[in-house]
Amino acid sequence: MKSKYLDLISLVERLHRQCLEVIKADLDRQGIRDLNNVQALILFNIGDEELSIGELTQRGYYLGSNVSYNVKKMVEHGYLIQERSPHDRRSFHVRASEKGIAVYRSISALFDQHATQLTEGQLSEDGLDAANHALRRVQQFWSTPASMARNLSAA
Repeated sequence: MKSKYLDLISLVERLHRQCLEVIKADLDRQGIRDLNNVQALILFNIGDEELSIGELTQRGYYLGSNVSYNVKKMVEHGYLIQERSPHDRRSFHVRASEKGIAVYRSISALFDQHATQLTEGQLSEDGLDAANHALRRVQQFWSTPASMARNLSAA
């Protein structure tokens, strides 16, 4: 069981990196040089919403350690619009600009294409459902550190 668990951890990391490489290749194909793959994925996850910086991380839309840097760069390059929150002057909200929405649409079209290709023989919808279910169970397991610590100390 341990080796299968460690294989899963490694696969999740590799899948994330490969997804970012696919996004980078798409940005390169479009000639977009002032946006990196992580920033493009942030834009995809923001879509047409307006979010606080904290919401980016709370919703799992950003998994890195320097969200402020990436937001600053996207604002500087015209992909995001940043405004102070009218309700809490200490907080800022961001939303995609027209330039950012164009990237969102491009990445969305890329993922649409991937979904179509997957259903053409690579993987069934049931297979994706099973994989998603298993990964959500692992996510639930990892998101409860108190119970994990309790289980480890009981062993």
